[in-house]
Amino acid sequence: MAKKKKQLSLAYKPVGFALGWVSGALAGKAFQIAWKAIRNEDDAPDALDKDRGWGEVLLAAAVQGALFAVVRSAADRAGAKAIERSTGVWPTAEKSGRD
Repeated sequence: MAKKKKQLSLAYKPVGFALGWVSGALAGKAFQIAWKAIRNEDDAPDALDKDRGWGEVLLAAAVQGALFAVVRSAADRAGAKAIERSTGVWPTAEKSGRD
């Protein structure tokens, strides 16, 4: 069983990479939509944007970070559950994690 789990964990890596890439793109789009709703602006402030205040820059960073974390975790979890349903084995080692 341990060998099968190790092989499955290695096999899941490309799936995890693809899910990460797709979730990053989705999170970026979600952030654009959220920022447009929050501030009615197309572009969020950058930390080095001289014309933006601290509050605005930090708000944008917090919203962006939260959305990326939620979308990435949802994609990771959905991928792992799909692998488990199809193979009967959870795709990663016990007590492992990215963060």
